[in-house]
Amino acid sequence: MHETALQIVELYVFLLAGFVGFLVITRVPPLLHTPLMSATNAISGISLVGSLVAAGSGHARLTTFLGFLAVVAATINVVGGFLITDRMLKMFHRARPEAGKGGKER
Repeated sequence: MHETALQIVELYVFLLAGFVGFLVITRVPPLLHTPLMSATNAISGISLVGSLVAAGSGHARLTTFLGFLAVVAATINVVGGFLITDRMLKMFHRARPEAGKGGKER
């Protein structure tokens, strides 16, 4: 297959995956958001590994630079995802009774 034709197919698959992903995410009920976010963090971790490989491949400068940008973006995505998931999980914890107001001290 010619290189230009292959790039067009890859671009088409990328755009189609982005569109399908957007449609899937917008239709997720709020109750399933936390488990979905955890799965998304795992996928972001995989993309972080791939971006590290691209950044350290030793090919052209452009490849290294784009790999570095991918590492930065994937790292921000993973850290932000874990922070948001942690914050959402804290919303489901029951408040502990305060000490000295009839509650047991621990």
